[in-house]
Amino acid sequence: MTRRRALPHGPSRPHRHRRHRAAAALALAGCAALTACGSDEGPPQLTWYINPDTGDQARIAEECTQASDGAYRITTSILPTEADGQREQLVRRLAAGDTGIDLMSLDPPFAPEFAEAGFLHELPEDFARTVTEGVVESAVIAATWKDEIVAAPFWANTQLLWYRKSVAEAAGLDMSQPVTWEQIVEAAQDQDATIAVQGRRYEGYVVWINALVESAGGKILENPEQDPESLETGLDTDAGRRAAQVIRDVATKAGGPGITTADEEAARALFQSDQGGFMLNWPYVWAAMTQAAEAGQVDEGFLDDVGWALYPRVTEDEAPAPPFGGILLGVGAFTEHPDEAFDAAECIVSVDKQIDAMLSGGNPVAAVEGYDDPEVRDAFPMAEAILDSLQQARPRPQTPYYGEVSGSLQRVWHPPTTVDPESDPDEAGDLILGVIRGERLL
Repeated sequence: MTRRRALPHGPSRPHRHRRHRAAAALALAGCAALTACGSDEGPPQLTWYINPDTGDQARIAEECTQASDGAYRITTSILPTEADGQREQLVRRLAAGDTGIDLMSLDPPFAPEFAEAGFLHELPEDFARTVTEGVVESAVIAATWKDEIVAAPFWANTQLLWYRKSVAEAAGLDMSQPVTWEQIVEAAQDQDATIAVQGRRYEGYVVWINALVESAGGKILENPEQDPESLETGLDTDAGRRAAQVIRDVATKAGGPGITTADEEAARALFQSDQGGFMLNWPYVWAAMTQAAEAGQVDEGFLDDVGWALYPRVTEDEAPAPPFGGILLGVGAFTEHPDEAFDAAECIVSVDKQIDAMLSGGNPVAAVEGYDDPEVRDAFPMAEAILDSLQQARPRPQTPYYGEVSGSLQRVWHPPTTVDPESDPDEAGDLILGVIRGERLL
């Protein structure tokens, strides 16, 4: 995911968006209120459980309904804001064999759990091949469990290093070349500036932890497909300790006073302030910062001072592993209309619909060809950097026990200001294994 709360006013896409939106919205609302919708007398009604990102998902549902020529009708139901809440609602219903979940937007880390539990419908080979063809490798990896594609990549996401050109230049940083975390910490200190990150005790913080461990050449779980007794963690290693040291350095030297409660929006606010220097965040912030500039909420010339680069390196000689987020589209295992659901899913994740979602909500497309779209390049001047980052991105640990992994890391490594590189990697690894094996509680 994982950027899950994008702002609603992204760049427009005139020739694709003039589609009687008001009428479509009324039709969907009316269908949700009337029991006649989806009755035996009409086409099957498919319910798509969507995450609350922008991206005109309700409009996409209506367009795919129209494209089906009466074969089915798609309505949408909004999931909770936080990823954990989305997972909880879907798990509770699918565990009861709910036939009303035809399609679901799924945060990538939860795909292995849902697949292992039998909550996702097996994908036909031709469907799996179609929805992953031409898609960035990180999205394909995230959609795979035990060598099988289990969901369709809908949109991908990754973080960039955003920086104030004036700050970097004054600190003597050449941002056309790869930079390390040590370099940007020193630059921020030199210029009395900040590094805005996500340090609140939530999933966004685990995104940062995982990206640092992977960038340092390690893995949180060494063998995530194994059974609990055979699992091994890779935290009590040089990579785990280097990752912890980066967090401690950023938090205590340049993270700002609110780092322990900072999410994506708090990070953006800090970056836009007079103390802004560097920021790790998802591409949605470009549209958000543009909107802030147009509203006069930032200093004149702010946007011209914003630059972007690939994720910082942990070590100078090793390429970074940026975070991978986004949304997968799953077909519910208990749907009563699987053929229609797969047809609808193929329409929803088509390249054209992915581009629409990016332009209206800021969520990057998973299809490589989407980055050649002139409107994408016009709305996102950093499109090439986004694609480069996605090609290097690494998913969070792919395991049915991801909830336990995430919860354990949040417990031991928070607050970031007190992370101990010598003891916390080992402690977190022990807690992860203990919780997964039922020997300890979170």
